[in-house]
Amino acid sequence: MRSLYVGILLSVVGTLALALVVFVDISDRVQRQYLYPVFEAMDQLELESARSAWESGGRAALQSYLDHLNQVFGSSHFFLDSHGADLVSGEQRGALLPPAPSAGSRDWVNGKYVVTHRSPNGGYWFVAVDQRHPDRWTFFPYYLLVIGVTGMLGWLAASFIVSPVRKVTATVDRFGKGDLSARANMKRNDEIGELARSFDGMAERLETLLLSERRLLQDISHELRSPLTRLKLAIRLTRTAPDPKTALDRVDRETNRITALVSEIIEMTRMEGDPLSRSAESVHIGQVVKETVDDCRIEAQLFRRCSIRVRGELSGEVVGDGELLRRAFENVLRNAIRYSPEGANIDVAVDDHSTMANLMVRDYGPGVPAELLNQIFEPFFRVEEARAEDTGGVGLGLSIAKRAVRLHRGTIVAENASPGLRVQISLPKVAG
Repeated sequence: MRSLYVGILLSVVGTLALALVVFVDISDRVQRQYLYPVFEAMDQLELESARSAWESGGRAALQSYLDHLNQVFGSSHFFLDSHGADLVSGEQRGALLPPAPSAGSRDWVNGKYVVTHRSPNGGYWFVAVDQRHPDRWTFFPYYLLVIGVTGMLGWLAASFIVSPVRKVTATVDRFGKGDLSARANMKRNDEIGELARSFDGMAERLETLLLSERRLLQDISHELRSPLTRLKLAIRLTRTAPDPKTALDRVDRETNRITALVSEIIEMTRMEGDPLSRSAESVHIGQVVKETVDDCRIEAQLFRRCSIRVRGELSGEVVGDGELLRRAFENVLRNAIRYSPEGANIDVAVDDHSTMANLMVRDYGPGVPAELLNQIFEPFFRVEEARAEDTGGVGLGLSIAKRAVRLHRGTIVAENASPGLRVQISLPKVAG
């Protein structure tokens, strides 16, 4: 069926029709099992009263009694002998009687509703004939009521079921055609509302992902354009430069820069892959921090002549990928080394909370403008374009760190420490 509205309307009509059939059957059963016995008793009482009037007062008494019944019930009553002859008028009314061996009936005869009841000895028949015909318009208002209720139920179905479904369908269609801002924005608390909210959540994630991918492609093309241009220029210079070694050194630097950029992009893309494809195990976070600090001490001393001071101790474990966690902490620590003044210290503070492992890295460099703090974790973001030229960074280190921390259900934030920048990482620990 192509229309949900038509399907619901037919279901409503079918339900009402079934309910009507059941109601008629129940009514018939109630009538036969409970009402007919009462009517039979009344018919028997009237028959005995008519026979008593006939046997005690004759035709005149019987006529008086029957006239009284006609006046009370508004119908015609007759008292017949066993052959169907009217004991008052003498007319033959056997056509009103049911066929033998029936002792009574309630049925339509020649357009008249006839009730018959025979005496136990079979000598008399009591007959009641209703001359009134039911008006076919009597139940017309009820028909209109049923039609109105059916239409109302169909309208309610369209308003509360079909219309929201069509709204969600239209929203999905708009989103599929490229309108990434399309949202159902439905406040219902039923299954349709849950469907709409699930779609909105999915659309929000897809919009964020697609926009991020677009920005990433734009940033990659921008980042690759400069080193590739310089590489082409360096290659051209090697053919004409008086000092080929210097030109080849420049080619080597630009090649290394492109290699580093591609490596960082691959690492970030790997983190955005299927979470189930990464290893998940209990990782001693304190050991990861210790090994990373030991690896970075030489770099800090060699390039910045600064030392790394560690305060506190971590004894808890986290569930995740140890290599991703090491890479996240290493990127934060190397970012601090990169922007640390010559001869300054870099502070690393660690501590265990009841449910979280906290790591803090602080340098004593220039810090970051307050309005840019929320952007330093974005891919390829740099506070100053010239920094990448001097230090060799491509603006992906903190972005990779953020992704790794978030994949482990943790948080990473940055704030100015005046002087310097403080980066705080919190990771949920394994329940002990």
